[in-house]
Amino acid sequence: MAYTARLKEKYRTEVIPELQKQFNYGNIMQVPRLVKISVNKGVGGASQNKKLLEDAIQEVRSITGQQPMIAKARKSVSNFKLREGMPIGAFVTLRGDRMYEFLDRLVTLALPKVRDFRGIPDKSFDGRGNYSLGIKEQIIFPEINVDKIDNISGLDITFVTTANTDEESYALLKALGMPFVRRETADA
Repeated sequence: MAYTARLKEKYRTEVIPELQKQFNYGNIMQVPRLVKISVNKGVGGASQNKKLLEDAIQEVRSITGQQPMIAKARKSVSNFKLREGMPIGAFVTLRGDRMYEFLDRLVTLALPKVRDFRGIPDKSFDGRGNYSLGIKEQIIFPEINVDKIDNISGLDITFVTTANTDEESYALLKALGMPFVRRETADA
């Protein structure tokens, strides 16, 4: 039997029927799905210190299990001592089983390790069904060895869905286990 990620199976068996009922979709293909997860780590001092960029690449690789691409500056900015084409970060685009595995580890292992965690904000939707999440410390991931880290820095995670509205995207991510802060209803 072929391996299937736990969250992918949950999406097929539980989330699709739940969203179909909630939004009255006539066809199963109308149900929104997660397309990709983009993990981005910007390194401000990479132009002066090459080791910072190497550390960022290693961290993103160990967190996602995939070799990251190097992000390069598009414009020259003299105030930041930045020239066009200089490396300024590392990013990965996850799809398929790797995407579901990463989401599973993020929700079950990493986010609960955040100090005073009460949930993630539900304000970072872009109006087209995509959600962005900023993480302040990369050490919440179990793959990162705290003793080998020189400086604590954050990273950005973007969830791209096929949802048309933020409400549909919120329902999809909530059903997949994202621990959003409880929404206050308009009636209260």
